[in-house]
Amino acid sequence: MKIEPAIRPNICLLGGTGFVGHHLAALLSEHRYAVRIPTRRSERHRELRVLPGVEVLPADVHDPDDLRRVLRGCAAVVNLVGILNEGRRGDFQRVHVELPAKVVQACTDVGVRRLVHMSALNAGSPTGRSRYLKTKGEGEALVHAARGLHVTSFRPSVIFGPDDHFFNRFGRLLKWSPFVMPLPCANARFAPVFVGNVAEAMMTALQDDHTVGRHYDLCGPRVYTLKTLVRYIAGVLNLHRRVIDLGDALSRLQARIGGLIPGKPFSYDNYLSMQTDAVCGGSFPEIFGIAPTAVEAVVPLYLGKQNQRQRLADARVQARHTY
Repeated sequence: MKIEPAIRPNICLLGGTGFVGHHLAALLSEHRYAVRIPTRRSERHRELRVLPGVEVLPADVHDPDDLRRVLRGCAAVVNLVGILNEGRRGDFQRVHVELPAKVVQACTDVGVRRLVHMSALNAGSPTGRSRYLKTKGEGEALVHAARGLHVTSFRPSVIFGPDDHFFNRFGRLLKWSPFVMPLPCANARFAPVFVGNVAEAMMTALQDDHTVGRHYDLCGPRVYTLKTLVRYIAGVLNLHRRVIDLGDALSRLQARIGGLIPGKPFSYDNYLSMQTDAVCGGSFPEIFGIAPTAVEAVVPLYLGKQNQRQRLADARVQARHTY
């Protein structure tokens, strides 16, 4: 009989305070791993500190000394750090290429031999024209080329789940749009993958040496156009909106304008990324033993709750005005 250790090895999650990081930290904690999560604002993440076995440390992962300090004594590191838009400083290069290089060097310096790396679907593809996809591809190639480091990388399509940045974002945009929703790149295709499936695959990779050296594309069970997904979100939220395809010329114009708005709701680099369909060539990798979760099984559970809270808030406001 195999006896499980009381506490499994220490895993360092870079980017552990983000969307995927929260889910992976909770899963690793549930399976009795010790988890380190470095962040520059440790006081903001009480929800992580209360997880058994999770340690949130103040650190700047871009600082080589801090990086060596938080990796020392760890059995493995998971790099989840990534951005969708950049500022004027060339942030894609800094985050997607220079940081993985620093992680490789820090692992070499302190003796960490195992790295799980978050890349992106179409990263490094000849058809991927965006800086996001190009730098993601460079970072992925860099870590796999590192000598003495056992690397597994993941290339997910759009990731969904509670607090995601896709379904929730379009839900807000639909609420702000009075009657019509103009949609750029409406025919872009996605195969959204559930965050729980991504986290489970990553944890399995940490346990299975057969995944070393492999690049895994992760997609959900169905392919949708962006227009179909936005219409679906409107239906879940019970919003009657006409979704209009802007076409290519107006999509490019909106991307140019959106890139000038604070927060960059839709940038020209986003437009370029969406010219390559975020779909997989096959099914979910069999090695993980996961039947991927459908959008329809999960999204209504969190978008529907938001809609219910909004209806209750509206009802309270109406009651105050009535009486």
